[in-house]
Amino acid sequence: MTLPRTRNASGHPDRPYDEVDLSSRGFWSATMAERDANFAALRADRPVTWHRPFEEQLLDDPEDYGFWAIVRHADLVEVTKRHEDFLSGPGILMESLPPELVEAAQSIIGMDPPRHTKMRRLVASAFTPKQMRRINDRIRANARMVVDHLAAVGADSGGEADFVAECAALLPMHNINDIMGVPDGERQKAAHEAAVGTGWNDPELVGHGREQVLGRLFQALHYMHGLITDLADHRRRNPGDDLITALVQAEIDGERLTDDEISAFFALLTIAGNDTTRQSTSHALKALTDHPDQRAWLMSDFANRIDGAVEEFVRWATPIMTFRRTAARDLELHGQHITAGDKVVMFYSSANRDERVFTDPWRFDLSRDPNPHIGFGGGGIHHCLGNQLARTQLRALFDELLHRLPDIEAGDQRLVPGNFLHAVKSMPCRFTPEH
Repeated sequence: MTLPRTRNASGHPDRPYDEVDLSSRGFWSATMAERDANFAALRADRPVTWHRPFEEQLLDDPEDYGFWAIVRHADLVEVTKRHEDFLSGPGILMESLPPELVEAAQSIIGMDPPRHTKMRRLVASAFTPKQMRRINDRIRANARMVVDHLAAVGADSGGEADFVAECAALLPMHNINDIMGVPDGERQKAAHEAAVGTGWNDPELVGHGREQVLGRLFQALHYMHGLITDLADHRRRNPGDDLITALVQAEIDGERLTDDEISAFFALLTIAGNDTTRQSTSHALKALTDHPDQRAWLMSDFANRIDGAVEEFVRWATPIMTFRRTAARDLELHGQHITAGDKVVMFYSSANRDERVFTDPWRFDLSRDPNPHIGFGGGGIHHCLGNQLARTQLRALFDELLHRLPDIEAGDQRLVPGNFLHAVKSMPCRFTPEH
């Protein structure tokens, strides 16, 4: 959808850019705590501000004049729920991307009604109670398997391992591939291509230069779509008990999902599901290491405290830091005139530290109650469909991890600069190997 924009003589919207820098790679290379000093200043008295376009974008967009920043919790929730005013269809990333990438990778989170309504109903209908029981059983089994693997790696290396590579990245990879029914021989490849899908800021993963990065992104999506198209065709002829079978059989009012829609949903589930769980797990272990009092509190009554702890894990990590919307019409928010076609970016990493909502928001508090974090979105039609899947994975993994390797500790994180994922590339851990 192309929406009109207002320009002045200089070619930019007739409004000044805010003095706070939210657009540079330098800003997004800082730590979350360092960035929040800027967010806090905006939350205090400038909750809706206009900023320069994100620098070094993958696509030249002469219509991209900048974006509006939404930094307060209440405003982010409002924007999320006003889906008729703030559209998802033009894309959910700060950067402008080719429409083919948006269509192939973002599925229902990059759609607006009525298309979104149809897709979400069909996808949700595949998550039957029987399917959810199977998923939960597989998550628990995979959590045991992943901790088995981490313990074995540690036993061979004096109790040391890269927690991201040997644990945090493996659990969602196995779970999502089990859920979808991806065969063993394709799992590592599918997980790697999914990492490429969100790794455009990581030159070690996607290379250097705009053309090379875009080419690699298209290559990854082409692989994932081909994989799932073949699996969908196979499951129509040979039904199984996996989610691919449920998706190809899903039907509401005589409508079914197309192969392209199933493939795009797989890309979304694989990319979002792998990365968000990996980041939440890695940040949570680091926080438990840095705050031993909270760890001791959790372990003194794990069964009754882990559910609340998971909510703080997600708030603390805020694995997805931003989502974009596009204004559908001219409107006002906090006295600012937003023009149809303007980018409106919601900063979850700011909202989850909003002093108006969270007491002492920079305290890691596993007993925090209430904890109205928006790590799974701010409600409305785009609330995360996989939120229970993520919660179940975190509960299962930390149950295995903290009981079987009770002295496990995280070292310093190596972060990947970026404005979308709060991404941990690697993080050493140390523990006493099992005997």
